[in-house]
Amino acid sequence: MARTPGRTTITDVARQAGVSLSTVSRVMNDNATVDAELAERVRAAALALGYTASPLARSLVLGRTQTIAVVVPDLENPTFVGILRGLSRAAADDGYHVLIADSAEQVDEEAVLATQTRRRTDGVVLCAPRMSDAELAALLPTLTPAVVVNRPPQHGTPVVAADYRTAFGGLIDHLHGLGHRRLAYLAGPPRSAADAERRAAVADALERHPGLEIAIVPGGADFDSGAAAREAVTATGATGVLAFNDLVAMGLLSTLAEADIRVPADLSVTGCDDIPFARYTTPPLTTAAVPTADLGARAWAAMRAQLEGGEADAAVSLEPRLVARASTGPAAR
Repeated sequence: MARTPGRTTITDVARQAGVSLSTVSRVMNDNATVDAELAERVRAAALALGYTASPLARSLVLGRTQTIAVVVPDLENPTFVGILRGLSRAAADDGYHVLIADSAEQVDEEAVLATQTRRRTDGVVLCAPRMSDAELAALLPTLTPAVVVNRPPQHGTPVVAADYRTAFGGLIDHLHGLGHRRLAYLAGPPRSAADAERRAAVADALERHPGLEIAIVPGGADFDSGAAAREAVTATGATGVLAFNDLVAMGLLSTLAEADIRVPADLSVTGCDDIPFARYTTPPLTTAAVPTADLGARAWAAMRAQLEGGEADAAVSLEPRLVARASTGPAAR
C-alpha cells in the first residue's frame, strides 16, 4: 500500500524499486549516468508512493541554491523594476528564485553587495552598475558566473544592453527635425555608464548636424533632480530638452508647469525609457521605449547558459524605439 504523499522518504522509494539510495538520488537529480530501465523503475516507485524530492536536499546534492542575485542601483526606478520582472519570470520558469539587492545609488556599496550575495547564490546579475570600468573588470572574475546589464562589453562576462547611444541620437534627430537648433541635455549621474552613452550620442549629433548646439546641464536620475533643474535648463536658452530618463523629465515637467512655461509651445521635453507613467504626463512624454522585460529575460538566458555549462553570447544589444508624443513640437520662434 502506498504511503500518504509528503511522508514518503527516499528509503521507501529505494526499497520499492529494489535499488540503492544513491541510485534514487541520482535519478531524482536527473543524472544521465543511471541505466534507463533502473531510472524508469525509480520514477514509477516514486509516483506510486507519492514521493517528491526535497528542494533543499536537491540543492545540497547539486551544490546549488537554485537562486541567483540581482544587484540594482535604485529599486524606485521603474526601468529596473521592468528588467527585474522579465528576469524573475524567466528564471521562475526554469525553477530558480531571484534575490534582489538595492545599492540605493551608493557606488561604493555595489561591489560589497555583489560579493556578499554571490556567496549565497549560484550567480550574480549586475544591473547597470555605477562603478568604473576598471572596478567592474576587477570584480567580475570573482563573481563567476555573472551577467552585466546595460554596460559596454566585458571581457569574459556576458553583457545584455539597450543601445542608448542610438536611441538618444534618435531623440536628438527628432527635435532637430522639428526645427530645434539649441538643445539642453539634462545629464544623469556622473558615474553612470548610461550617461556616458547619452553624452556620446550628443557628440555624434553635433557632428551630424552642423549648427546644432547642445548645452550640458548637471542632473541626476530621479524626479527630484529634474524638478531642481528648471532654472538651469531655461538659462541655457534651449528650445528643447533631452532629459536623462523619464523620471527626470517628469520632474522637470512639473516645475515648468508651475512657472507657466508651456510644453511644447515654449519648450519641448523628451525622456528616455518609456516607463509606464510616461504616457500619462501632462502633456504625454516623448521618449525612447526600452524593452526592459526582454532585457531581463535575455539576462536570465545568459545566466542559465553558464549555469548549465554552456556558453552565453558575449554581448546582446537591444534597440529602444522612438515614441513621439505631445511633449515635443516645432521650435518656438
